[in-house]
Amino acid sequence: MSQSTGKQGVVLALTLAIGAGAGYWLAQQGRSAAAPVAGDQKALYWYDPMYPQQHFPAPGKSPFMDMQLVAKYADDTSAEPQAAVQITQGVQQNLGVRLATVGRGRLQPMLQVSGVLAFDERQLSVLQARTAGFVEHTYGRATGDVVAKGAPLADVLVPEWAGLQEEFLALQGLGDAPLRAAARQRLLLAGMPAELVERVARTGKVQPVLTLVAPNAGVIQALDLRPGMTVTAGATLARLNGVANVWLEAAVPEAQAQGLREGQEVQARLPAYPGQALPGKLTALLADADPQSRTLRLRIELPNSDGRLRPGMTAQVALQPAGQADDSLLLPAEAVIRTGKRDLVMLAEDQGRFRPIEVVLGQESAGQVAVLQGLQAGQQVVASGQFLIDSEASLKGIEASTAQDVPPTAAQPELHEADGRIVQLGERELTIAHGPFVTLGMPGMTMTFPLASPALAAGLKVGERIRFGIRQRDEGMVIEQIDALEGQP
Repeated sequence: MSQSTGKQGVVLALTLAIGAGAGYWLAQQGRSAAAPVAGDQKALYWYDPMYPQQHFPAPGKSPFMDMQLVAKYADDTSAEPQAAVQITQGVQQNLGVRLATVGRGRLQPMLQVSGVLAFDERQLSVLQARTAGFVEHTYGRATGDVVAKGAPLADVLVPEWAGLQEEFLALQGLGDAPLRAAARQRLLLAGMPAELVERVARTGKVQPVLTLVAPNAGVIQALDLRPGMTVTAGATLARLNGVANVWLEAAVPEAQAQGLREGQEVQARLPAYPGQALPGKLTALLADADPQSRTLRLRIELPNSDGRLRPGMTAQVALQPAGQADDSLLLPAEAVIRTGKRDLVMLAEDQGRFRPIEVVLGQESAGQVAVLQGLQAGQQVVASGQFLIDSEASLKGIEASTAQDVPPTAAQPELHEADGRIVQLGERELTIAHGPFVTLGMPGMTMTFPLASPALAAGLKVGERIRFGIRQRDEGMVIEQIDALEGQP
């Protein structure tokens, strides 16, 4: 065995010893915090705190860890389960227990997803042969070249056009306007571009050779033109895709797609250009979902005026779904114990008592998670050290209260709406001459209401008519919603 391997073994053994010691010490401290046991009381069995399901008939050293077995008495929590685990303040400090208060707020979720750049298919152009001919000359273009609009690709000889053009020139010399117009229309129907017909009429010479040009600026994706080859009518000769904009194709889990909307602004960052945030727009939430990954596909459009964004590049995208309309209970995500079947938190009570509570969770963002059921505002939960306490609760046979056993969180007070005219604007309040609030039974009058957020008053002017909503809070009726009434004085 090498020296490094030996050191690793020592470190692993030391780690296991420390973990075992912590569990044993917590069990002993929990026992000391409980009611004292009479000295003449008979133990039911002995157990190892790190392996409590195995019972032993006599005291001694654990066969699993290097520690003494712990006695279990008839009045312990296994015989009559306690409602909570009790831990003294000093033990809490030694364990690093940290509490967090359940409060109300609004989540502003932010999604970070990865995507791949692709061509904008709306800028795809296809160049086809309008009639049969022969390729006489090419201009050295190849697949992948970036060309400007009107760039020459090849010269094609069209023998059929020579006879039609001679007929047109002969009729043009007769001075018969209707015949000349009919001959001109025949050239256009034969597939000649209008600019070629104009050149024939202007020069008075037959132009049997057509120069094929790029219909738009972009990248040549396919080019089937070689000197001497025969061209048939309707054959695809070239495909070009513009690069003024590119698509960023990404996917988000369907459970996190709520609140995303077409037209919202996004920020993209590419490994090729570190430190730069590129603005874009979410243009489409595609209609189908991936049945394997259960994700929704997004299409994001990024401007590419300088041409540095290349299809195939990867990018990270920051998406901000619409925030919650109402306040909800918020909890630090680190406080949640996720078992895979349910979500638990350790509720802190008076005198150092803790008990597990099952909760129903909502959206999660920026380290905060919404609680739909199981807790009340102002309660405290364990944000650090909850796993050790949960282990002790399991050891004592304490069952977690289910979300159905806990009253649901109080519903939000009703939002009351009315029309009004702004009389005075303040930094955090509005004075409004409003009409009646039907749901409140309040008649119309002029009142001053505080704003839930100063941002609600952005862009408003004195005298403007609005539709606004108020909700009862601790500080009284507060404005939570404002909509301008357009087209009204």
